[in-house]
Amino acid sequence: MTQQNDSAVVWEVVAPEIMRVTLSSPPANALGLAIIHGLSEALDAADAAPDIRLLIIESSVPGFFAAGADIKLMSSIDVQGFADYGDALRATLDRIAKPGRLSIAAVEGVALGGGLELAVACTLRVAGAGAKFGLPEVAIGLIPGAGGTQRLPRLVGRARALDIMLTARQVEASEAVAIGLVDRLVDAGTASVAALSLAGLLLRSSALAQASIVRTVDAAFNLPIADGMTLERNEVGSLFEHGDGREGLAAFVEKRKPNFR
Repeated sequence: MTQQNDSAVVWEVVAPEIMRVTLSSPPANALGLAIIHGLSEALDAADAAPDIRLLIIESSVPGFFAAGADIKLMSSIDVQGFADYGDALRATLDRIAKPGRLSIAAVEGVALGGGLELAVACTLRVAGAGAKFGLPEVAIGLIPGAGGTQRLPRLVGRARALDIMLTARQVEASEAVAIGLVDRLVDAGTASVAALSLAGLLLRSSALAQASIVRTVDAAFNLPIADGMTLERNEVGSLFEHGDGREGLAAFVEKRKPNFR
């Protein structure tokens, strides 16, 4: 087991293909530069280990997944500094959202503002029963600026996303799973264990096919359906010709475990 430490983020390989990334910046895991840099370093470490297929992102701070952006920092910087800070946060979350590697947010406590944006940048979300979600930026005269206005509607639809953002309210975990913001709802305090179990299930399948699924599903929100169907045709053809398709089919016929790349 390999472990690396940053002042705000800890990451470790907990299984041959799984890296756990833990936010550890009391009192509330505000997404300041320390967490942004720590997440970036964790992603660098994952990139340097080609066998890492999945990230689990969680928190060690009681009551908080992440409370949001660093308000004190934002209130003390000039226009250029504000832009640079936003660009750094967006770039890090974009790296997490890339389809080449799966990620699971294990959410306990509150995930607000940038914390929710971090969670929705992940491929899937597991939440403990006490988790709460929200995008309260409108209450301070701003809008979600790290993907919230783009990724949340893709998960819950336009009307629900607008309700959450325009009211600045907090969404309870039970509502979050009902509207599709959360994929798995588990007992409070068990999100990390449940995320690890889900990771094991995901790792049974082809990484190439999973990345293709993420690409084609994302395209459904951006392309006309005819173009999306063309992309789907090309992706499935590529998986059969160059990917894991032939091996998967052969393994099914031969009643054996596939040897995916």
